[in-house]
Amino acid sequence: MNYSEYSFKLEGHEDFHQDILIDALSRVGFDTFEDIEGGFRAYAPENERTEEKVAEIALEYSSLFTFSYDVKTIAHQNWNEVWESNFEPLKINERCYVRATFHEPHPEYEFEIIVDPKMAFGTGHHQTTELMMNLMMKTNFKGKKVLDMGCGTGILAILASHLGAENIVAIDNDQICFESTIENAALNKIHNITPLCGSKESIPDEEFDIILANINRNILIDQIDSYSAVLSPKGSIFLSGFYQDPDLKIIIDKSIDFALEYITHEKKDNWVAAEFQSRL
Repeated sequence: MNYSEYSFKLEGHEDFHQDILIDALSRVGFDTFEDIEGGFRAYAPENERTEEKVAEIALEYSSLFTFSYDVKTIAHQNWNEVWESNFEPLKINERCYVRATFHEPHPEYEFEIIVDPKMAFGTGHHQTTELMMNLMMKTNFKGKKVLDMGCGTGILAILASHLGAENIVAIDNDQICFESTIENAALNKIHNITPLCGSKESIPDEEFDIILANINRNILIDQIDSYSAVLSPKGSIFLSGFYQDPDLKIIIDKSIDFALEYITHEKKDNWVAAEFQSRL
């Protein structure tokens, strides 16, 4: 299958403008993104409607900030081989070892996670995934009921299970991510994850002790009311996928409306993961 490669360049933009574009593109079939100087590249299976959808997105956001893009066709290649050649094992806090099936195991680590992401987001290499995992390893998950929103490869849900969570619901609106979570849970012999394909409307009507959401600022703001509605009293929410400036203050201000108290955050390269707790 050939892919279309769109190269976006943004001029005089705020950091979150790029996130807005990536979010919009991911909703119309783009499944892989790569940072470049001054912008990013986006990839989607070649389709005659893709150019039309991108033009609609450009028209929608062109009045908000300035950007340009060009496109070229990437000939079919073995994407898994390309991915394997670039995937390196990851050590987090010297406690967790994230590897693929083709890497040697290291059972001396407290937690070892096997992830074959294919085109799904979440290998642990992005700053936000690592920050979320850092916060999680400082938290008591034993016997807890967990919701993982925007689960990607399922890496956070798998770590939650390793940390002692009783059961986990993992939700993503991308079919590839949904299937990847199922496959990776099986690879890690995890049996207490329930994957669902959907968005906030798929959240079960039940209480969760801990909610994980590593998505982006705009989706978090849109969905935070849905999270708070199913959070148990004194439950915890971990949010990431946004920058420290200006996003963290915006998220904190929004959380107040839903009886959530800011607890702490961690930062790496201006990316942030923050912890909140129900005040109810």
